[in-house]
Order: sequence, then C-alpha cells, then structure tokens
Amino acid sequence: MTTVPYPAFGILIVDDEPAWLRSLSLTLESSAGITNTFLCQDSREVLALLDKGGVGLVLLDLTMPGLSGEELLAAIAERHPDVTAIIISGVSQLDTAVRCMKLGAFDYYVKTDEEDRIVGGVLRAIRMQELRDENLAVKSRLVAGGPAHPEAFSGIVTRSRAMHAVFAYIEAVAASPQPLLVSGESGVGKENLVRAAHAISGRDGPLVAVNVAGLDDGVFADTLFGHVRGAYTGADAPRRGMIEEAAGGTLFLDEIGDLSVASQVKLLRLLQEGEYFPLGSDQPKRLRARVVVATHRDLAVDETEGRFRRDLYFRLRTHHVHIPALRERKEDIEPLLRHFLAEAAAAMGKPVPTAPPELAGCLAAYHFPGNIRELRAMVFDAVSLHAGRMLSMKTFLAAMDRVQPCPAPAPALNPFAPFEQLPTFAEAARFLVDEALSRSGGNQTLAARLLGISQPALSKRLKHAAKPS
Repeated sequence: MTTVPYPAFGILIVDDEPAWLRSLSLTLESSAGITNTFLCQDSREVLALLDKGGVGLVLLDLTMPGLSGEELLAAIAERHPDVTAIIISGVSQLDTAVRCMKLGAFDYYVKTDEEDRIVGGVLRAIRMQELRDENLAVKSRLVAGGPAHPEAFSGIVTRSRAMHAVFAYIEAVAASPQPLLVSGESGVGKENLVRAAHAISGRDGPLVAVNVAGLDDGVFADTLFGHVRGAYTGADAPRRGMIEEAAGGTLFLDEIGDLSVASQVKLLRLLQEGEYFPLGSDQPKRLRARVVVATHRDLAVDETEGRFRRDLYFRLRTHHVHIPALRERKEDIEPLLRHFLAEAAAAMGKPVPTAPPELAGCLAAYHFPGNIRELRAMVFDAVSLHAGRMLSMKTFLAAMDRVQPCPAPAPALNPFAPFEQLPTFAEAARFLVDEALSRSGGNQTLAARLLGISQPALSKRLKHAAKPS
C-alpha cells in the first residue's frame, strides 16, 4: 500500500550543512510524520526549484554561501508570495529576526532551540498553508457553481442548489489531511457524502467505517487502536485496530456525538499527537488515515452544555459541512420518489408502478422527521403491497398519519404560455436547455443530467444553436 505523503505540498529545507539537513528531515519525519521534504545545499538553486511548483513551505538557514537567507527571503516574497518561509538560523539576533519578519518570514528559530519548538512551528505553518489552499479551492468551486467531478456524487439524487454547494465544499476539502465533520439529521445521507469525499480524496487506502454509538471506553480503544497478544485476559492473538486498517485512506467515525467523555479524551490525543499505542504496547504507531466524523446531534449545543469537549469539538470541525433536511429541499422529493420506485420495483421483481398525480404534492407538505430514509421506507412498503398499475395512496397516507386524502394538485403551468403560437421543436428544445442551464447554475454536466442526455450531446446541441442561421 502506498503511503500518502504529508503534507500534500513539498517542504524545501535549505542549508549548506548536509548533516543539519539530514538531522532536521529525520526529526520532522519521526516527530510529526512529515515525509514530503526536499533537501537543498546550494541556496542559488532555490528559486529554480520553486519555479517548478509543488513546494508550499521553505525552511531557510540565514548564513550560506551564494545567496544569504535574507536575500532568498526577499526573492521568495516577490516571486512566490504563496510560499511560506521559516528561518532556522545558527545565531540568535533580535534585529535579524525583526528584519526577517518584515520581509515576510512566518517564524524565526535558532538551531539550538528544542526540537519540539521547531517541529511545532513547522506544523503551524503547514496548517496555515493548508487553510489558505483550501479556502482558495472552496471559493473556486463555489464560484463555478458545482463540483468539478459530479460523477463522484452520482449516487446522491438531488436537484437542490444547497446540496450542489455542499458537493462543491466537500470536493474542495476532500484531499485535506485535517478532520471533516459532517452533520445533519438522521436519514439525510451523511454516509453517502462521506463515501463521495473519500472517492475524490486521492487516497489509495480504504474507507473504514466505525459506528461509535454505544461503545464503552474499553471497546472503543480496542476497536480503534487494536492490541498486542496478552494485552488483557482473552487477548490470545494480536489484533490490528481500525486506525491501522484505514492507513493511507479514511477513518470514518459515525455518531461521534454519542462518544463517551473518556473516549473523547483518547480521540483528542490521537488527533493532537498523530500517534497512538495499541493496548498492551509501549511502541507508538503513526496515524496515517484522514479522520472524518458524522453526527445527527448539534455538537455546538453539546459543547456549551458540557456533554462534548470543547477542544475536541473545535479540532473536529476544522472542516464542517451540514446536510439540509429533506423538508428544507422539497425540490428533491419528486426525483427521490421516482428513484425509490424504480429501486423498489427492481428489488421485488415488479414493474415500476405509476405514482398518483397528487402524491408528490402530498409528500411535499409532510415534515419528514426521518428524512430520505423515511421516504425510502414509505416507497418500499407501498410497492410491496402494490398489485395494480397505479400506486395506492393508502400506505403513504397511513405513514403520514393523514385521515383525509391530499388535495388535488394544481394544474401544471404551461411553459409555452408566453408564446403567441406553439414553438417549433427546435425552439422548445432550446427552451429546455436554457432552463436546465439556469437550474444548474451553468454547469453543463448537471444540466445534461436534468435533461436526461449525455454531456457531449448537450455540448453538441449548444454548438449547433450557437451557429449563425
């Protein structure tokens, strides 16, 4: 299994002393799991290396032959303002440190400083760079009006613009090594979104899901960290924990809001230190998976009322996405109804039944406390009892606790009413294409999906329409 380098961007260490270069590189790897480092002994090569791209952080010595650290710092600020620089000097001089900070250095350290202090500064710089990159990615995706890879979300049936904004955010932060918190009521499809995030993350390791609700502290620790032989009575063989199973991939902890306070402490230490100890072992192992958590609870309220640790809450919500409830995106009810009718009919070996005209409107007026999961259960129950061509309303009315049938639907608006005479087929097709592009925010892939045609077919139609008559 290939280990994903950390961080995602390169760290260039520049010093004319090869022994110090190797020492700092090994310290960063052993203390913080930082593996994506590049070493450079000749300061004159630095700018050419940065021109190639891929480097987000530079660690600079000050006194070097060729170009000095201060000269390099000024040149980096001018030519590569998106690259963060840290000075690690052999001398401690306050006036030099002030000059370097004015030139744009993120921080200034002396080589004789404690290793933990230098590593901590590098980790802070990495985090700042990641946040800057992720914010740019989020803005780019939201401005584009949708995800660049909608195929990753093809299993999620939706017309909602709010959901497409969620897709764009998930895509922007999918590759981040920082935790992701997915919140939303039960039944909104949080796990589907987590699977999509893993699919486009670029990680070649597996997605390992653990439901932590109801796990006591001992079971939680054993499940996540594993144990060595003889760790406790009955531990006759070593066992890999879920963290190790998810190495190189994503560890998904569902129902994180139900985690006990004692287990919250263990999870916080794991995220802070980036390492853990299997039960009964004194040899630490590195966390090499991205942690994603989900909950139906309001963690902000739980944190305020003391049921959830504040420090863990803020660490988990580094990236946070909230999935709106079904009642907040009623435009999704009709396509979900069609989807579940086809799914239920296929599962039961029946022809797809026709839904009564009033059913979609009746469902739209319902609160759906169980969200998409509840709608799916309604449809499967109705199809299991269905015998004729038209689906019966009785099962739905009973599930919604309605005694009276739903009111008859209002007559559909005629989209061609503004035309003095009926449009030609070409004009009608153009009208539909324009409407689909409007609803999808200009995203041709999503518009093609709304029209039920392929994206190349839509592109061909648009090119044809653009030709002068």
